[in-house]
Order: sequence, then C-alpha cells, then structure tokens
Amino acid sequence: MTDRRLTPHPDWATGAEPAAIAVPVADLLATPHGPRDRQLLMGEAVTMLGRRDGIAHVRAEKDLYHGFVADIALGPAATPTHRVAAPATHAYAAPDIKSPDLMSLSFGARVTATAETEKFIETALGHIPKQHLKPADNHEGDPAATALLFLGTPYLWGGNSRWGIDCSGLVQVACLACGIPCPGDSDLQARAFAPATGPRRRGDLLFWKGHVAMALDDARLIHANAHHMATAIEDADAALARITDPLLAHLRP
Repeated sequence: MTDRRLTPHPDWATGAEPAAIAVPVADLLATPHGPRDRQLLMGEAVTMLGRRDGIAHVRAEKDLYHGFVADIALGPAATPTHRVAAPATHAYAAPDIKSPDLMSLSFGARVTATAETEKFIETALGHIPKQHLKPADNHEGDPAATALLFLGTPYLWGGNSRWGIDCSGLVQVACLACGIPCPGDSDLQARAFAPATGPRRRGDLLFWKGHVAMALDDARLIHANAHHMATAIEDADAALARITDPLLAHLRP
C-alpha cells in the first residue's frame, strides 16, 4: 500500500521547483486545508510539486515527506551557510542586542550569511548572535544532548520546533542534527533503525504504539509526551510501568 506521506498527491504533482521555507515555522498539512502532519523550519529545502489557491504541495528534502503548506511560507531555493544550534535565537535589526528583535528562530533553522561582525552574523532576516549559530554542514555529536536542548518545550502534536514538539519530532530533530537520517513519524522511525541488544544505551530509541522516547542511559529517558505536556526526563522503568501499551521495539540509530 502506498504511503501518502512519502508520495506526491496525484492531483497536485504538476512540476518540481526547488524552494525553501521562508517563515520561522510552517505547518506541513496532510491535505490542502487539513490537519498538521509535521512542521518545517526557516531555510529548510523543499521541492514544490504544485500550487493553487494559495496552497503549495511540497516534498521536504530532509526526509522526503510530502504535504501542503501555505504558499506564502515559501521562498526561493537557497544555500544556507549556518544553522541555529541554540534552542532558539533572535534576529535583530542591528548588530546590537538592544536593537529591535525582528524574528525568533528555532534550533535547526537555516540561514545564509551576508556579512559578519565581531559578535553577529548578518542575514537577510537580521543580525543573529554568533554564539547561536554553527556552520550549516557542522553536525552535533550526541543525539541525546541535542534532545536535552528541548527540555521543557511544550508538547505539540506534529511539532518540530522549540515552540512546540512531539515525540517523533524530538527524535527527528536530534538525529538530523547529528547527521543521522531520520523520518518524521514514529512508525516510519521504527522501520528505519536496527534492533538493539543488551542494556539501554544513550541515544537508543524505545517505541510504543504511536510513541517514541530516547534513552539518556539505562535508567533514564527523554521524550516529548502528552502526560507531561512537555519534553521531560523520566525514569525509564517508571515510564514503562505508566504507559499501558506494550513496548514494541528497542532500536539503535
């Protein structure tokens, strides 16, 4: 059976035009005016497959996920030079933290430098503190450490940003930041990684029906969950006892 998330919509696939997300966070919808499936962040590459009536059908190049976004969320394709490596940051009107903040950007957003000062990277969006950016091709080394950046982030179904994130969004953000290919939904993630053996290791993934968590070590895990309505650290055995669905898989990226 064809998975609609990984195939173009037959009534909308009229072309293939490179583009990029041009707003801080864009909802990727299951249907043109339907519910959110996932989210895309500023500067992420997409291929626009068709557009009509203010809606664009796109493929997200980070994971080949298909969906629909508002046409105004798209801009021309770009080659980002930097990515946001802090949980979040601001783009300022001038290279001065007291100047007006023009936009907030989440971890993982991608920007293109136009100039550089002692403390800021200048972009078309504004001036962003250097401490909050890393080169776009620079990967993190520890998915669990990346997940910890989202500690306390509000739970949001389909979310992928510091403003709101869900269980599979947290895993995807953490893995992609470390250069590990990772789908966007937990069922797809459960098919993408190999079974783990032995005790839980840092970065291992635990899967239930419709839910995924990441191990910090054998005793603790981190997950975005509706029980806490946030990204939280939890005792692994306590979580296994609290979640009534059976554990389906213990995998290792």
